[in-house]
Amino acid sequence: MMVNATDTLERPSADGAGLAVPMIEIDQAVDAGHAALGRRQNDDGHWVFELEADATIPAEYVLLEHYLDRIEPALEARIGVYLRRIQGDHGGWPLYHGGRFDLSASVKAYFALKAIGDDINAPHMARARAAILDHGGAERSNVFTRFQLALFGEVPWHATPAMPVELMLLPRKAFFSVWNMSYWSRTVIAPLLVLAALRPRAINPRDVHVPELFVTPPAQVRDWIRGPYRSPLGRVFKYVDKVIRPGERLIPEATRRRAIKAAVDFIELRLNGVDGLGAIYPAMANSVMMYRALGMPDSDPRAATAWESVRRLLVEHGDEAYCQPCVSPIWDTGLAGHAMIEAASGPEGVRPEETKKKLAAAARWLLDRQILNVKGDWAINCPDVAPGGWAFQYNNDYYPDVDDTAVVGMLLHREGDPAHHEAIERARQWIIGMQSTNGGWGAFDIDNNMEFLNHIPFADHGALLDPPTADVTARCVSFLAQLGRPEDRPVIERGIAYLRTDQEAEGCWFGRWGTNYIYGTWSVLCALNVAGVSHDDPAIVGAVDWLRSVQREDGGWGEDCATYEGATPGIYTESLPSQTAWATLGLMAAGLRDDPAVARGMAYLARTQKEDGEWDEDPYNAVGFPKVFYLRYHGYRQFFPLMALARYRNLESSNTRRVAFGF
Repeated sequence: MMVNATDTLERPSADGAGLAVPMIEIDQAVDAGHAALGRRQNDDGHWVFELEADATIPAEYVLLEHYLDRIEPALEARIGVYLRRIQGDHGGWPLYHGGRFDLSASVKAYFALKAIGDDINAPHMARARAAILDHGGAERSNVFTRFQLALFGEVPWHATPAMPVELMLLPRKAFFSVWNMSYWSRTVIAPLLVLAALRPRAINPRDVHVPELFVTPPAQVRDWIRGPYRSPLGRVFKYVDKVIRPGERLIPEATRRRAIKAAVDFIELRLNGVDGLGAIYPAMANSVMMYRALGMPDSDPRAATAWESVRRLLVEHGDEAYCQPCVSPIWDTGLAGHAMIEAASGPEGVRPEETKKKLAAAARWLLDRQILNVKGDWAINCPDVAPGGWAFQYNNDYYPDVDDTAVVGMLLHREGDPAHHEAIERARQWIIGMQSTNGGWGAFDIDNNMEFLNHIPFADHGALLDPPTADVTARCVSFLAQLGRPEDRPVIERGIAYLRTDQEAEGCWFGRWGTNYIYGTWSVLCALNVAGVSHDDPAIVGAVDWLRSVQREDGGWGEDCATYEGATPGIYTESLPSQTAWATLGLMAAGLRDDPAVARGMAYLARTQKEDGEWDEDPYNAVGFPKVFYLRYHGYRQFFPLMALARYRNLESSNTRRVAFGF
């Protein structure tokens, strides 16, 4: 069925009554969304949106200021406003919008508010304290929280798992080597091991403590390591921990000094200027505390730069402030570029000449940040592969991101400037070299899948590794298939085979880096389409059936982070712009542009767009570590609805109704 500007789309209202959306409104929505996103572009060509986590990062920032005695009362007051606002109805703090109580986040938020000066008898503090005690008290908080408490003397150091700094001396082939852990684990652990060896104490100038958060006084707790155990192996490692702990006293002092030096050398090679160690908050904050523990003055350039890297993560809005876990400019620029180029494409393309200039500026900015001369940690497992990737943040040369590289590579290829050929070719070679032996791709490393490490007591978050995942694999398949090199076909086929084995029984795919099964399913459907897999392939049919089954009555789709915790895939209490866009993009990739489900999704996106051309979305839409750490990309509600609406419009004039690009 061909649809023109005078035709309409049927859509239900909230009460089920039929309403009509003129097709011309789709064009208007694309135009408005394109203008809104264009206004967000920075003068140098890049886009960057806020990246929000939960209460833990801003709370940790407050505690860091008290650890260092670098307190800024006005800033902390604004962080306090933010923390009080996001407190849950359950009395504590969730890990994501509307989420259930989380003990560790609540302990940190309470501690931070008390440090800021909140009266512990204030209603919000009393409710938080009661909820924490009802859930077992601070003694049952997770490993990273217990490390934080140990730094302030709230718990003894034996409340934390044994993690001797001598781990930094182990070779790659050793089971417990840091080289077998993920990039984020490596950068967080290295300075943390030094802190655990030196056991410093926070200055804590206001002498703030939280004994009231413990059900059992810390001195009387006999068992600090109580899971979660993911298998019997976890209990075995608990006893290994008991053996290692007294053994640490027997380590020669010279060996300890050598291990601390190895950790510091590792960190300083990767200190990354004002972008910080690993360009992620926990690693950056740990490096700041490590330098203080080593006796380095704050005026030392290394310490000063480490502190500045943390400060750059702060976001202030009026009377509120919070600290981001990291920043996402390359990811945001790549995604914004895809949305802008889609909006400017097709017979009804929006301001193509203006968009061409904006994309050219974005491309120049991205090209300047391709990592071509640094062999990062990824090269440990593939030393013969030349660098050619992009990071996630402004600068993070030791840790290019596979997902970002595929997204940027597809954008540069689609933008079409022949001058991009060399950059695309370097990215292509790096992506091929990063394929794991099972055919999939991880986010930062190759074959980073020694699963037993997720069972050690330190890994109670279950995310010590970076194994291949469906969403990253799908992006790499999409990139290579979009380039269309015949010699890459074996690599693509191995990736497709991996995706087939990773499909869930319901027909969907798990979304490791985006919430959740809708994200994963959209990613894979795009890859299978551009790779030429038939739309009647059973894997695609199963995915389409699943997407249709979870569409909501209002025409949209919604999913929140509870699906990482056992909730039904693809189900939520409301429809969301980003998830609706992913679902419709996935269906269009499966050849269903004219399907009623897609039309209803388009109608939802058109009517939920605001007058300024943007969309609102409060629920979190991404994940750092499932069950432990979630993210809200503020840009997702802008990129993806625009991309979906524009693609729907562009396919109107297509004879094949087939999406020609991998994203």
